[in-house]
Amino acid sequence: MVAVAILAAGRGTRMKSDLPKVLHRLGSKTLVERVLQSCETSQPVRRLVIIGYGGEQVQASLAHYEGVEFVEQREQLGTGHAIQQLLSPLADYQGDILILNGDVPLLRPETLEKLVNTHRHFGNGATLLTAQLADPRGYGRVFCDGENYVQEIIEDRDCSAEQKQNRRINGGVYCFNWPKLAAILPHLTADNDQQEYYLTDVFSQLDQVMALDVEDEQEILGINDRQQLAIAYSILQDRIKTAWMKAGVTLIDPNSITIDDTVALEPDVIIEPQTHLRGNTKISRGSRIGPGSLIENSQIGEQVTVFYSVITDSSVATGTRVGPYTHLRGHVTVGESCRLGNFVELKKTTLGQGTNVAHLSYLGDATLGERVNIGAGTITANYDGVNKHQTKIGDRTKTGSNSVLVAPLTLGEDVTVAAGSIVTEDVEPDSLVIARSRQVVKKGWRLGH
Repeated sequence: MVAVAILAAGRGTRMKSDLPKVLHRLGSKTLVERVLQSCETSQPVRRLVIIGYGGEQVQASLAHYEGVEFVEQREQLGTGHAIQQLLSPLADYQGDILILNGDVPLLRPETLEKLVNTHRHFGNGATLLTAQLADPRGYGRVFCDGENYVQEIIEDRDCSAEQKQNRRINGGVYCFNWPKLAAILPHLTADNDQQEYYLTDVFSQLDQVMALDVEDEQEILGINDRQQLAIAYSILQDRIKTAWMKAGVTLIDPNSITIDDTVALEPDVIIEPQTHLRGNTKISRGSRIGPGSLIENSQIGEQVTVFYSVITDSSVATGTRVGPYTHLRGHVTVGESCRLGNFVELKKTTLGQGTNVAHLSYLGDATLGERVNIGAGTITANYDGVNKHQTKIGDRTKTGSNSVLVAPLTLGEDVTVAAGSIVTEDVEPDSLVIARSRQVVKKGWRLGH
């Protein structure tokens, strides 16, 4: 069995932020969330997050994760000191422990699985994740024998010219036999320039410490400032977009597209440039999204086109065309084969099959039947200054240009609303409603005469 401990106590001063470093977001998730999720396939029996600066914020941000335990490190006195805080909560624990950093969010689950399995297979006292860097300057070097057992770790500044030729560096990710580590932790000293307790000091006191080289050195990238956060996001996006293109999705100009790793795409979807897909979004087969579109927490059916538009918290059914310059928000539901845009906004509205809202309209808190046609400039006046009210429009009803539908209002089936009408009362099915002043013409009218 394996437990997981995540170091998440630091402020991260180089982020220049009041927000704890581990709560900065990398795409759709915080750094610490990504670290938590990276170890799930290892099936940890316990998950402990060591908190310090902004501890209450970190705890609140992870409240939706069941079974996470929080351990406070009141003073940040180094990595060894952080792990010392586990001596009490893990007093009776006899298994292995995986130690991760809350600011190293790009580890793949299979990498951690391999680390744990290697540790168990060889019965190591400790196994550490290492990387072979083309340019290891500034990193401590890990020196191993021919079977990858660690002989010593030397900081870069203490390496001789010959030792600096070693390209293996410490990735800061460890798997320990917990009882053996727990026996050493109380005896750590802070005999160094920083006066901190270093976890790496335990290696010299453990038998059989092994190094495991990570195949992709990008996985151990730590986040210390905003530039590194941006680099990590670029790496994450490359992974996501490469996977989708291999799965049959066309990305036109991938460098201008961003896709959260919570998004689901089906084969033969085409994503145009400058398009961004966020949250729990699903795009079904054959749909074409973009250019210039944002879709967040929404479901898009098959053979849908969306261009130069924003869709949030909504669903669009098969064969519908959206855009340009359409905004769907607040739980809009659009039926099959509808047409939306140009310059249309829908909020908390449902459209039946074959309904068109094609030009310069706002519909809020409305329910429209099938094959309704909303004329250019039609709006629902759904807010009376205190409350929002509903508008219901029956099948095959048509509104003329520049109509105002003052809610609460019901228009029956097969109603025609004359252009320029302000409708304030319910209209029965199969009716023509004209609600405007009679035109008056005064001949010979000119100012000054």
